[in-house]
Amino acid sequence: MAKGIEIREAHFPGRAPIDAYGNGGFRFADMSHRGSVLMLPSGIYAWDVVEGDPLSVDKFERALEEARAIEVLLVGTGREIRPLPAELKAALRAQNISSDPMSTGAAVRTYNVMLAESRAVAAALIAV
Repeated sequence: MAKGIEIREAHFPGRAPIDAYGNGGFRFADMSHRGSVLMLPSGIYAWDVVEGDPLSVDKFERALEEARAIEVLLVGTGREIRPLPAELKAALRAQNISSDPMSTGAAVRTYNVMLAESRAVAAALIAV
């Protein structure tokens, strides 16, 4: 018997620079993704966050799980820079992760440079 469509969590198993962003998504590794993304050492994941959502610790759980492989977490907060809540900064700092909020465009550019330098970088990017 034929199975129906299987819906799986969006995931690209590897690290890749971002080729383009905008129109509500990102292009990387000859693919495109609509929505926000987490760029982690274990791969690229869909991230259920939109511009204006609260940036709570639970939204960063996957990044915190990979803390040993992350020195810097760039947070692309959308079109405008938003400060990270104190609770989130403290949770990241407790795992020895330096966090840097910036506009999504600035975060994409910085991520690509740091990735090219083989730095222990990750990014949480809100789609614009």
